[in-house]
Amino acid sequence: MAKSSFHARSNSFPSRPHPLILQCNEHLDRLRASQETSSSSLLSHKLGGLRDLHDCVENLIQLPLTQEAVLHEKNCVNELLDGSLRLLDMCTTAKDSLLHTKECTRELQSIMRRRKGGEVELRAEVKKLLASRKVVRKAISKALSNLKDTTTKDNQNVALVSLLQDMEVVTLSTFQELLQFISGTTQSKSRNWLLISKLMQTKKVACSQLADESEFAQLDEALQSCIFGQTSKFEDMNKLQNHLEKVELLIQDLEEGLEFVLRRLIKIRVALLNILNH
Repeated sequence: MAKSSFHARSNSFPSRPHPLILQCNEHLDRLRASQETSSSSLLSHKLGGLRDLHDCVENLIQLPLTQEAVLHEKNCVNELLDGSLRLLDMCTTAKDSLLHTKECTRELQSIMRRRKGGEVELRAEVKKLLASRKVVRKAISKALSNLKDTTTKDNQNVALVSLLQDMEVVTLSTFQELLQFISGTTQSKSRNWLLISKLMQTKKVACSQLADESEFAQLDEALQSCIFGQTSKFEDMNKLQNHLEKVELLIQDLEEGLEFVLRRLIKIRVALLNILNH
């Protein structure tokens, strides 16, 4: 009987990989290649890349040969299901952080446009947004600290399981970049980055740094300047207004990308569960 084309290693000559596996690996390679720097545009591009990767994986899982491979690797797939919960948690944290920041920035923008209440009310709203950003950073820090080195890699796994493991690593690294971007910190300041790079001992996950301060970090600085700065209030408010507008547009873009990725993560998880419970 011929060996499955999904098997990663064989004593015989390997059969040709399924075109969808090749396509998924191409998406993975592109995402890995983009890990060296981070910016708002690059993060949006990475979320689009994750969407394409997850679309491809979802199509792959629908194949009968894939489902047979999943049934023969139940232990590994159960670990992947645990990992998918971690991905969903991080994605939800990112979405909640964006929503929380968006709501507070809109409130501040509304007051600035109406110019109602004078400087006292404006300073109070600025302080409120600063406090909100502190809550966001705390939630992100907690999410990153909950990462655990629990995933193992078996080189004898079928190619599908290996691909799903690689997808988890790339998705985790992108989510961490995004969370640190939203919090206004760099990966070099986070001890938790090492946890992601160790998740797969046989894979190299690039540890990038933010080349420039994120728009969220710039917003935090503008808020601080309004409260403690030495420049004129008019100048501070103009700068703050510009940062608020930039962040609002960026949040909308990132929210849309995260929503697409979240839906596909859920679909892949449900598909795997359906195969195991069939």
